[in-house]
Amino acid sequence: MRPARFTLDPAFTVGAVNPRLFGSFVEHLGRCVYTGVFEPGHPTADAEGLRQDVLELVRELGVTAVRYPGGNFVSGYKWEDSVGPVADRPRRLDLAWRSTETNRFGLSEYIAFLKKIGPEAEPMMAVNLGTRGVAEALELQEYANHPAGTALSDLRAEHGDKDPFGIRLWCLGNEMDGPWQTGHKTAEEYGRLAAETARAMRQIDPDVELVACGSSSQAMETFAAWEATVLKETYDLVDHISLHAYYEPHDGDVDSFLASAVDMESFIENVVATCDHVGARLKSKKRINLSFDEWNVWYMSRTEAQVSALDWPEAPRLLEDNYSVLDAVVFGSLLIALLRHADRVTVACLAQLVNVIAPIMTEPGGPAWRQTTFFPFSQASKYGRGEVLDVRVDSPTYDTAKYGEADLLHATAVRAGDGSVTVFAVNRSRTEALPLEVALSGLDLTRVVEHSALADADPDARNTLAEPERVVPHRVDGTTLADGRLTAALEPLSWNVIRLR
Repeated sequence: MRPARFTLDPAFTVGAVNPRLFGSFVEHLGRCVYTGVFEPGHPTADAEGLRQDVLELVRELGVTAVRYPGGNFVSGYKWEDSVGPVADRPRRLDLAWRSTETNRFGLSEYIAFLKKIGPEAEPMMAVNLGTRGVAEALELQEYANHPAGTALSDLRAEHGDKDPFGIRLWCLGNEMDGPWQTGHKTAEEYGRLAAETARAMRQIDPDVELVACGSSSQAMETFAAWEATVLKETYDLVDHISLHAYYEPHDGDVDSFLASAVDMESFIENVVATCDHVGARLKSKKRINLSFDEWNVWYMSRTEAQVSALDWPEAPRLLEDNYSVLDAVVFGSLLIALLRHADRVTVACLAQLVNVIAPIMTEPGGPAWRQTTFFPFSQASKYGRGEVLDVRVDSPTYDTAKYGEADLLHATAVRAGDGSVTVFAVNRSRTEALPLEVALSGLDLTRVVEHSALADADPDARNTLAEPERVVPHRVDGTTLADGRLTAALEPLSWNVIRLR
């Protein structure tokens, strides 16, 4: 196979990586919260009921902003149920996932969880614009953020949280274009409500950052028209518009699945074009950024039957996809797509964090372990900080049924503040190694620190409770840097991290 090639030059960049690009998502869905992050009585649980084995893995994962409490759950959420003495909190039906919500884990516990992750863990709170509206959003904002001296801020102190939570980043509802959403609205209805809510929240705090709901999928019939209508109402009031995308193979079409990032990049670029078109029509100098606040590999076709069969249980096993090497390679490619658009994608949330289509799995009363998708995320979060270099690949291609001709190589590179560079690369070929040649121009790099790959002779290999370390990244030998040229061989169906200094 002929080599894939590209050139790296610090004069040609995409933009700086916002740490929020490595965010995640905790929803009251299945076992994400209960027996996921929160399990009083577990051998590792701390005094607040948080699983310390999970906390250790979350820190290793490198998560930053954590979106909460949904997701579809938020469109029926009564924030008041989730505060105050746990014994007094009501049990409620969760219409989104046909489950019973106990509210044992609520707003205060969420903030405590973030504090224990570390200083980069930032709250990203969603407000209910499905069954509720402006008044309830303002009450939540006052309870969470006002220092003292009002009924709701004093109530927070009475509940044991004297210091305000300092939530800066707020989502104005969730997937309000989706007919499946409780309180589903038209673009005109939602745009008006979002504008009213944003305007009122800024009266409390002009510096809040607000995310308007974009289309919940590029495949939605209303895609782009929805964004244009919503932004016409909210352009000067919000900072971001949301994108959601999930990928799975259909009808055994693995080749198209491997090229899922082609669709993701198209989605991003189409939303950017729509945002900028609205800005131009409004003659605004403001730029709307993108919050890709739900993304993942998700075998969604299995979900409807799972949910419809439920009879209001507590924390059922839902959406617990067990990820293969193939899934992890596609997942890594999606990360590359986000990094390649770091100039406009300034928030991204992997959905979700624990158990529910997640990089971390747990067993009630038992261990926690890393899924195959854990590794690309943790490596990207650790080494993908800095300035994204503009990568234009010249690659061998292959044919896909969904996306036409696609490159076998999908790649990006990030230059850190100390001048080191990390190349992230996926080889989409299932059968052949891909030679890689990278010309380095204007970069003072002299050696390969490490070439790590996630690949396996069995593309269906997975990590499980019985074999939690069946799949881990391995060292690749033979990668060289000499005379300003990096040379490597990317194993078939592989995620690669090549660190240069």
